Amino acid sequence: MIPFQQDFATALPGLYVDWQADAVPDPQILRFNAPLAADLGLPPDLTAQQLAGLDLPASARPVAQAYAGHQFGGFSPRLGDGRALLLGEVLTPKGLRDIALKGSGATPFSRGADGKAALGPVLREFIVAEAMHALGIPTTRALAAIATGQQVLREAGPQPGAVLVRVASSHLRVGTFQYLAAQGDMEGVRRLADYAIARHYPHRTGDYVGFLTDVAAAQARLVAQWMLVGFVHGVMNTDNMTISGETIDYGPCAFMEAYAPGTVFSSIDRQGRYAYVNQPLILGWNLARLAETLLPLIDADEGRAVERATRILEGVAAQYQDAWLDGMRRKLGLDGKDAGDRDLVEAFLQGIEGADWTLSFRRLSRAMDDPSRLRVLLAQPDRLDDWLPRWKARLAPDAAARMDAANPLYIPRNERVEEALAAAEAGDQAPLDGLLDAVRDPFNERQGLEKYALPASEGFGTYRTFCGT
Repeated sequence: MIPFQQDFATALPGLYVDWQADAVPDPQILRFNAPLAADLGLPPDLTAQQLAGLDLPASARPVAQAYAGHQFGGFSPRLGDGRALLLGEVLTPKGLRDIALKGSGATPFSRGADGKAALGPVLREFIVAEAMHALGIPTTRALAAIATGQQVLREAGPQPGAVLVRVASSHLRVGTFQYLAAQGDMEGVRRLADYAIARHYPHRTGDYVGFLTDVAAAQARLVAQWMLVGFVHGVMNTDNMTISGETIDYGPCAFMEAYAPGTVFSSIDRQGRYAYVNQPLILGWNLARLAETLLPLIDADEGRAVERATRILEGVAAQYQDAWLDGMRRKLGLDGKDAGDRDLVEAFLQGIEGADWTLSFRRLSRAMDDPSRLRVLLAQPDRLDDWLPRWKARLAPDAAARMDAANPLYIPRNERVEEALAAAEAGDQAPLDGLLDAVRDPFNERQGLEKYALPASEGFGTYRTFCGT
């Protein structure tokens, strides 16, 4: 059994509803993340019934969390966990970690939906979360994927059902603060802020300005890391932005392959609000919504509170740019810092537009002595001829090794993801095994994994992702 604690439920009454996971006819473990379980100090012999929330110890208290959120710019004062349950927390050497279910059935927050999850989206989250962790990007993670033995009905027809068991530093979101602020419950906002500080930023006890500063810095670093690997989140709603600075909600996400700043994968993002190039802008927008909820805590005088919060928000763009540029220096193997680095980076990005993002950086380390290794990727092979000498003049002595350590070879390429999901739904997990093997060790080239580094085939077509609800 899992030794649960009830930190959130004890500290924050009013931010959840007690609830139970739906019974399912035939729970089966499809994927169990044994290394993660070991890190959490969990027993290795957990059953499907236990993982799916159907056979819980007395220490568990399943709750559906309440939160609000701006979804594609429109505010909803009551969203909440429509298909998720927080079972409780476990104490690990790194602090408390939430264990939650996704796809466990309808809750009072479901708004007419069935609360279920299909196998494909559950396995997508498992794959992408493992890839993000291996890339060193803060992320929620999948402890297990459980087949339910049920069918769920979606637009494409009946699909096999599944439950994801998710681990997070917490599930506190910008939208959690918005939920209480929308009710005018400023004492509740204070309790929530104190709880978030104690859990994630304990050095900021009683310091709400410092708290906002730290959340802003964590999210700026996170979005910079997304941009560096070509990750497109797809639903950067305020209810999907964590206070801890972890990536959460892998619904319509995908990794950009051909570099195009306007890339959008999500089928519901018809205006491109959350396009690749817009992610840093939405970062600042979402943080402004968090700041609005904290103003009465920042200063009793509204004018001074706005002024202090504005100073923090005005610094977010620079924090993001600094983190992004430092990451680009590592990806390009540059030696130290130079005032011309931003221009150097921008010139490279202009040169590779339309080329494969991941392979352009990965092969650049081989272009020091053989520029043809890079030119083969480009629509116009001579686009970087003038750039290459400028770049070489800035290289660190051990540039090639630095670059290979910063530039992955294996990412969850969209064609391989779809191949793995289709096979798993048909009962064949071998493609999923191969893909997970590749993305869990993304920087080291290995024989037998060549197809996981290849761009999509010409017949793959335009790629669209879906939320799965």
